[in-house]
Amino acid sequence: MPQLDTSTWFITILSMILTLFIVFQLKISKFNYPLKPELKITSNYHHTNPWNMKWTKIYSPLSLPQLS
Repeated sequence: MPQLDTSTWFITILSMILTLFIVFQLKISKFNYPLKPELKITSNYHHTNPWNMKWTKIYSPLSLPQLS
C-alpha cells in the first residue's frame, strides 16, 4: 500500500490561509461605516399593549383556595 505524500500540505495550507485572509480583507474594505455614530432616541417610543389599559392579577397556585 503506497504512503500518502504529505510534502505539499504545508504550502497548500499556507496558500489557503493567505487567500482567505486576502478575500476577507477585501470584503471588509467594501463596507460603508458611518463616520459619526449617533445615539438612537428611544424615550419617545411608547408601546400600546392591550394589557396596559386594564388591571390584571396573576394568581399563583399556592394563593388559590384549597379544594378539599
